[in-house]
Amino acid sequence: MEISKTFRIEAAHRLPNVPAGHKCSRLHGHSFAIAIHVSGPLDPELGWVMDYADLKAAFAPLYDQLDHRYLNEVPGLENPTSEQLARWIWERLAPRLPLLSKVVVNETCTTACEYRGKD
Repeated sequence: MEISKTFRIEAAHRLPNVPAGHKCSRLHGHSFAIAIHVSGPLDPELGWVMDYADLKAAFAPLYDQLDHRYLNEVPGLENPTSEQLARWIWERLAPRLPLLSKVVVNETCTTACEYRGKD
């Protein structure tokens, strides 16, 4: 069974590696929606895969590093595409969440990136 919790962050970035004149090379911001998915067996006694509060606690340090930040200044996010952000989150969250199955980053309401721990 799989569950997820979505977090919203407000952050600015620019993409330094796009071609000259590309609109994403300019500083801009997004209201990112980041969904953290975990998969595992349903605990027969508790009736859940894991407590959503534990999922929130695991993500909290990353939330603090990302929310209302300039992502290009976050170590490891010098080129903060949605794909890079999803991988960055995975790499830091996986040691704390052994049941982590997927990280989904929505940059806008119509664009998303899913990362499952392999490129």
